[in-house]
Amino acid sequence: MENDDERIALFLDYENLAIGARDGLGVAPFDLGPVADALAERGRVVARRAYADWSAFDEDRRLLARQQVELIEIPQRLGVPRKNAADIKLAVDAIELAYERGFITTFAIGTGDSDFTPLVHKLREMDKRVIGIGVESSTSRLLPPACDEFLFYDRLPGVEPRPTPRRSRSRVVVVEPDPVPAPEPEPEEAASVEDEDREDVGKLVASTLAGLQRHADGPVLASRLKRAILRKDPTFDEADWGYRGFGELLRHLQGERVVELGEGSAQGDPSVTFPEPGPDDDAFGLLVEVVRGLGRPQLSGLKNQLRKRRPDFSEKRYGFNGFLTFVRAARARGLVEMERDDDLGDYVLSVPR
Repeated sequence: MENDDERIALFLDYENLAIGARDGLGVAPFDLGPVADALAERGRVVARRAYADWSAFDEDRRLLARQQVELIEIPQRLGVPRKNAADIKLAVDAIELAYERGFITTFAIGTGDSDFTPLVHKLREMDKRVIGIGVESSTSRLLPPACDEFLFYDRLPGVEPRPTPRRSRSRVVVVEPDPVPAPEPEPEEAASVEDEDREDVGKLVASTLAGLQRHADGPVLASRLKRAILRKDPTFDEADWGYRGFGELLRHLQGERVVELGEGSAQGDPSVTFPEPGPDDDAFGLLVEVVRGLGRPQLSGLKNQLRKRRPDFSEKRYGFNGFLTFVRAARARGLVEMERDDDLGDYVLSVPR
């Protein structure tokens, strides 16, 4: 029986991860559980190795032993620091394993150090998938784009950052007046920022789907679309936009008429296309015409401008539950651009040149 699961080898630059989690998140000792759970969702972890001078991580060593991690000792001899000793040993072992264990399909490299970028490139040259893992505050910007997928430890389920107490610099007691309660943020403002984020993910999905359709011979499956998005942005995670899975995100975009889902070759992996041309194309044309004529109009009042051209206009006639949803669908299709203007407290629209 054929096994299509990814076979994953996990390599941890442990000092980098542990110090990053401690200083950036207040998490100590480092908890490998969230990493193990995330990798288990992607395949079978067949090798686990961590590299460090373990004399500095006594409690961590016991926790990792319970997680079946092989601990590779990199001692600091005679008090002389050997900063790159663990890095070199990890890289040599990873390449060696790639040659000796051809069945391993994926390497998960736990570090935020850009020094490992050449290792990532070499593994990908050998047709290995590479998943990076790092703490966001201590991860070099050069590393995530080099990987096929990058998991920020901060965002994994089960990771709870702990606030670090601030040390008092003085013992002088200062009597302060009663604090004036800060004004509560306006809920409409928060909601509009969230809407803008959701528009961004819709535009990302739509532009990626359009590119795949230009080069595909058959239907584009959801799994292929997700892989293509990860190639564009290895840090992409639908949970960042409040969705429990990629399928839920696609169903939301289908409700907004950005994409259309059909039956795929396997259960749970639907085909993804754009909605067929229909009467809403005429409505989108009207929107583009009005926006172009007005230059850079605000979203508020724009619907009335459309009704001046067409008195019977209503986005609900085209299957949209609100005017904002209608405009967002037009933006996802690349017909208009929409950006938030904080001074106006509103969105400003324009037509792409």
